[in-house]
Amino acid sequence: MSLSTLKDRVRAATTDQPATDATVSGLADDAKGTTPEQLHTSAQAEGDDVADQALVWLEQYGNDFTRALPSHIDVKAFLSAVRAALPGLVHCTPASLRQALLTCARFGLVPDGRHAVIKREGKTAVFVPMAQGYVELMYRSGRVGSVHVGMIHEADEWNYEPSAPAPLDFTHKPAVTLSKKDRGPVILAYAFAWLESGARSQVIVLSREDAEEIRDEYSSAYRRAKESGADDSFWHTDFTKMWAKSALRRLHKVVPMSAEMIALLKADDAGDAGEVQVVHAPAEEVHLQAEEMHLQAETDEAHERAEESQDPQEVRTRPLPRKRSQPRRTTRKGRKGARR
Repeated sequence: MSLSTLKDRVRAATTDQPATDATVSGLADDAKGTTPEQLHTSAQAEGDDVADQALVWLEQYGNDFTRALPSHIDVKAFLSAVRAALPGLVHCTPASLRQALLTCARFGLVPDGRHAVIKREGKTAVFVPMAQGYVELMYRSGRVGSVHVGMIHEADEWNYEPSAPAPLDFTHKPAVTLSKKDRGPVILAYAFAWLESGARSQVIVLSREDAEEIRDEYSSAYRRAKESGADDSFWHTDFTKMWAKSALRRLHKVVPMSAEMIALLKADDAGDAGEVQVVHAPAEEVHLQAEEMHLQAETDEAHERAEESQDPQEVRTRPLPRKRSQPRRTTRKGRKGARR
């Protein structure tokens, strides 16, 4: 029997009857009749089989990933990249792992460490877009011809004169003939874009001090890691990449951005703040996450409000627009008469 809806597939996956239209192979044959949560728990204790067992669980939702991914990304390639990251994610809750991966898929980014990363914070899996992911979405807007992001080392030749006309206002000549040690430490990060129209955007230049101020003021993940003593946020483990990513993020203020890019910024901020990342989720899936997977209470309330606003009974119980608008029209006429 074909399971046509997400609700049917989840219901089948959490009962003794396996989903007949799921992609099942290899270890999945041994997992028939097992709930996703049981698969997830057993994977944590099986050493070398961790990634394969977790992938079996995810393959039950293969249709959902296919539906979420853009046409140019194959679901098998996406899940192949996911598998490499799974050993570090098996202690995450199943709901958060699935949500993080679906969010990553909806943006058409592969969690390969360059475009995006799925990071574990406690028992929560978090989708984190990386610098190359931002560049990818800028190109997709159709208004950006090329994006340049770079790091200036102490021994490099560079000039920044904002009052000069582009492209003379900024130049960077890396000292590529020198060793990394001789080039010295990174002193600046920069980013700019050439538009399809031929114009060039403003150059975003961030010093190390600028990056540290952004980190301290805006990164909740950094503060949580610092307070806990774990020091495992990306700002702790890969400061230079976060420095470059910050320069790219600031481009959205000076470069035409698509709705998809704005959504990516919001999802990135939500993940950093420890909030659930739900991006363009189908109404049915959001309902299931709230009712079946027990996501955070505040997210459940938001989903309920969204569903209530679309409930036909709710619409019928509200005052009719005609009844509300009559006094307003009378008032406006009265005001016009008074002015005359």
